Amino acid sequence: MAITGGICTSFKQELLEAVHNFSTSGGDTFKLALYTSAATLDGTTTAYITANEVSGAGYTTGGGTLTNAGTNASGTEAFVDFQDFTFANSTITARGGLIYNSSKSNKAVAVVNFGTDQSTSNSNFTIQFPAAGAGSAIVRIT
Repeated sequence: MAITGGICTSFKQELLEAVHNFSTSGGDTFKLALYTSAATLDGTTTAYITANEVSGAGYTTGGGTLTNAGTNASGTEAFVDFQDFTFANSTITARGGLIYNSSKSNKAVAVVNFGTDQSTSNSNFTIQFPAAGAGSAIVRIT
């Protein structure tokens, strides 16, 4: 079992088919689900799954709804950013996560690998997304 971070291949194809809408006004709803180290997630992941999803206080199956901070472009790169997200007062252990589009049949967008297990005990579990910008945003098209 392994979690390998990156943009999902199915998402790349779906962009060409105009499946996903990242507009901050009237766009789709994107979520972040968390997974244990027993999960298998990588670029071939096509949709949200419940297998090996974390459970515990402060976490609901399916994860949390992300706030889309908007799309932008710099040079030849386009990107989208999400506001940092917190699972408040949680007691969970997660190795990674899956960003997915709950408006479009839970289609996968990107896999996030934390590198090691991250845990909380009745405290905030915060996902801090990288800075919005070319070369750093969580979802980038170059």
